[in-house]
Amino acid sequence: MTAIVTGAARGIGRAVADRLRADHEVLLVDRDPAVADLGGIVADVTDPADRAAILEAVEGEITVLVNNAGITRDARIVKMTEEQLLAVLRVNLGAAYELTRAAIPRFAEGASVVSLASRAYLGNFGQFNYSASKGGLVGMTRALALELAPRVRVNAIAPSLTASEMTAAMPEDVLQKMIASIPLGRMAEPAEIAETIAALASPAMAYVTGQVVVACGGRSLA
Repeated sequence: MTAIVTGAARGIGRAVADRLRADHEVLLVDRDPAVADLGGIVADVTDPADRAAILEAVEGEITVLVNNAGITRDARIVKMTEEQLLAVLRVNLGAAYELTRAAIPRFAEGASVVSLASRAYLGNFGQFNYSASKGGLVGMTRALALELAPRVRVNAIAPSLTASEMTAAMPEDVLQKMIASIPLGRMAEPAEIAETIAALASPAMAYVTGQVVVACGGRSLA
């Protein structure tokens, strides 16, 4: 049983790969060369040749695909360049679609696809491109769940603020203001998001498809 995790060199992706190892052979994929030190392969999911290399590295069938690779290019829309818009859509949405589509012939019966959306799909100031890409992932998830059923389940998770290199680099006052808006009073840990992803991917969730789990500590309720 092989699980593919993209964007697996650090953060949520690495936590997901670590968690899935309990039940699967895991192929870690990332553009960052550091992934090779973790036993993964260096690949750009937006590149057709690299996507082919990812699938060639899998022996047998694919049981889980976690579309986690993503980037940000934040700017107010009046200052956002076309390059910033298209780059985010290309990686966050386009690459997830292309890898999932390429993997369809290799999916095992009962396989699971989980894509990393974000609470930002509900809209974030200064993240028009990112919000659009994550909203696209939500739509893709629902559409693919219909097309790939009953053989493959397709779900998404939409985390809110999660401890990462990105959040560590934020100004402390901005970070604390965001945390104050979360009813649970803290950021998520990557391992917590990984547990939710592992649950969505597991046979225990065999009757769940086309859903988006908003893992936001209650922020969407506030």
